Amino acid sequence: MRLHPSVDEGDLSWMRQAVVARDPCAAAADVAGLPDALVSGAPPARRDAARELAAQPTVRAALTEAVIGAAWLDLGPGETRAAVLEAFAPAIAVAAPGTRDPKTTLQERAARHRLEVAYEVIAAEGPPQRRVFTSRVRVGAGITGEGAGPSKQASEQAAAAQALVADGWPG
Repeated sequence: MRLHPSVDEGDLSWMRQAVVARDPCAAAADVAGLPDALVSGAPPARRDAARELAAQPTVRAALTEAVIGAAWLDLGPGETRAAVLEAFAPAIAVAAPGTRDPKTTLQERAARHRLEVAYEVIAAEGPPQRRVFTSRVRVGAGITGEGAGPSKQASEQAAAAQALVADGWPG
C-alpha cells in the first residue's frame, strides 16, 4: 500500500496474492536456509526422505509459513514484520499493479466474450511426492492450451498461459 498509494484495493489484493504464493514462499525458505535445516535436523536414517521433502516447493512454502507464525508468537508483530518484508523483498519488487495470474486473465477475457472456460486433467504421472499433472483448457468451442506442473493448479495455470497466446484468441 505504501509502495503504490494510488493503486485500488482490488489490484493491491492481486499483488498481495502474487507475493504470498507458493513460489515466493519457497524462495524465502531457500534464502533463509530452511530446507537445509529440515534435512540436518532429521535423524540420519530419515535424511534421504527429508531431502525429498525439502525439494518440494509446497513443503518449503509451508516451512516459511510455520517460521513466520512461530516468530509472530515469539517475537511479536514488529520484529516479525520487518523480517517478513526483508524476506519477501524480491517478490514485492516484481509485484505490479494490474497483473493477474494466467487463469484469472483467461477467465476475464472469456467472460468479456461470454465464452465458457473448462479445465481437464489429462495425465498424472510419477510417484505421489513428485507427481506431474498435465491439464488442458478449452475456451468456448475452439481455443485450447495444455500445460504441465507439480500440482493440478500449476498445470492449469500453464494451460491457461498457453491458451492466452494461442492463435485466434478474440482478445
